[in-house]
Amino acid sequence: MADPAPDVTHLLLALDGDDPAAVDALLPHVYTELQAMARRQLRGERAGHTLDTAALVHEAYLKLIRQDRVSWQNRAHFLGVASLAMRRILVNYAKRRSRVKRGGDAPLATFDDGAVGRVTRSDELLALDEALDRLAARAPRPARVVEMRFFGGLTHAEIAEVLGLSEPTVRRDWQAARAWLSADLGPPADAPAG
Repeated sequence: MADPAPDVTHLLLALDGDDPAAVDALLPHVYTELQAMARRQLRGERAGHTLDTAALVHEAYLKLIRQDRVSWQNRAHFLGVASLAMRRILVNYAKRRSRVKRGGDAPLATFDDGAVGRVTRSDELLALDEALDRLAARAPRPARVVEMRFFGGLTHAEIAEVLGLSEPTVRRDWQAARAWLSADLGPPADAPAG
């Protein structure tokens, strides 16, 4: 994913330099992509859900601009980190919903991928988060690929750019991670016994 607006890299560098104007100037350049990422995450939500696309985008953006340990490189790097921020927001939201115990099994989000296109419930999201943490302890790079693909909706090419890998390597990591996660998570709760 080439950086179509060279201004984004300059704005990200200004953000690193604590330029307050960069915060306001950056949002219009990345908002559409963050919005698409959030929309993919929230597709299939129940009506009246308190976490909508705009709320997820703004919460993620606030987390991103407050990062003081990240040296932003370009738009792809920013979007890669955005996928992690959205994962954390969704997982924290699911944890809060589980604690409240009101509708804890109501659909939380739909994750858009050809192989994984089903509604994910908050308990499934929490299980996935824990499984990703276990995978990351064993194989950090494939776990990061899953995070960017599943939570961020980045393409294999975009992930390759963010991680500095070849696209075939990203595809292999994606396939290996999916297989590992499937084995770790076991069959879905609604799968027929057999």
